Amino acid sequence: MKIELSDNKIFFENQGSKKEIHPFWLRERVNGVDFVDKGTKQRLFDPTTLNQNIEINKVNLTDKFLEISFNDGVETKISIQSIFEEYSGINDIKFIKKTKWDSSLKNPNNFQFNENIFEEKIMYEALISFYKYGFIIFKNVPTENNFLVKFANSIGSIRRTNFGEFFNVKSKPNPNDLAYTSLPLAPHTDNPYRNPVPCIQILHCIENAVEGGHSTLVDGFTVTEELKEKYPEYYKILTEVKVKYQFIDKDVILENWAEMIELDENKNFKQVRFSPRLDFVPLIDKEKLDVYYKARNKISEFYNSSKYRIEFKLLSGDLIMMDNYRLLHGRTSFNANEGNRFLQGCYIDYDSTEGKIKHLKRKFNI
Repeated sequence: MKIELSDNKIFFENQGSKKEIHPFWLRERVNGVDFVDKGTKQRLFDPTTLNQNIEINKVNLTDKFLEISFNDGVETKISIQSIFEEYSGINDIKFIKKTKWDSSLKNPNNFQFNENIFEEKIMYEALISFYKYGFIIFKNVPTENNFLVKFANSIGSIRRTNFGEFFNVKSKPNPNDLAYTSLPLAPHTDNPYRNPVPCIQILHCIENAVEGGHSTLVDGFTVTEELKEKYPEYYKILTEVKVKYQFIDKDVILENWAEMIELDENKNFKQVRFSPRLDFVPLIDKEKLDVYYKARNKISEFYNSSKYRIEFKLLSGDLIMMDNYRLLHGRTSFNANEGNRFLQGCYIDYDSTEGKIKHLKRKFNI
């Protein structure tokens, strides 16, 4: 990518394609104290009130900047790198490459909690690791006074659901979800019946004094890439057919139609949904359903295979953050009569973690 000048026009060249950059696009990006608030980085002018016939009177290109004078008398200096980043649609998160993993992953991403961690560089490193692997574990997080809420809100803002601001995960009579029993939970993603689905789940272990009740994780990204390579027909149909996910209790009915494997606008991995107790496949052609059911069975086989699963026991004070768009989680069974197993959970969205990463990157000039 490079910038070229010709007759007071500015051109952007990328992979053999050369296009003129609209003068008004550049005029909108003028900076300096008269045009942009130093603290908020918000414009101090409304571009919709400007003369639409903006032209460039003079322009100079240096190694790092465009120095521009416009026909309305405004002068500015714009970073070339900022133009490249805007063109590419790149943000800090897209630079983080996902690391595929399976049962061979031996050292989960553990970070020691301290009361100042939310504003320390170690939190930046932890969140980068979260985007690489899809999960991180903080050790020795305080267990008193619903500290989970303070933890989540120190990163961003809790995403409230019908389960409340946060929820307690322990056995109880007449549960409205299997999570509130001592039964084993197969690998699944949470809340596929919501639109949008909560991005990140946080679980905080308050007490775990039982045999069993181990946490399990599966990397949906690794599994879907494997499926794509070995069973492309199955992968294709799971990215195309929208199924209904449904949750019902006495207070609410929640429904969402979506693909089991969702791709982004570039046909790359975006999200998996998997909760076979909650999905309802649409009534489509029998031949297509034959393929769909085989595909669902195959990906379920992968998700439930020991080849892709890691298993560990959360201890009191352990707090795990999981990417609910990428990871499937579950647990092994336990005997509730042996002792207490008590976790607290909540959800936050990507804007919380992305905002925290960008703040810490600015703070530490990373």
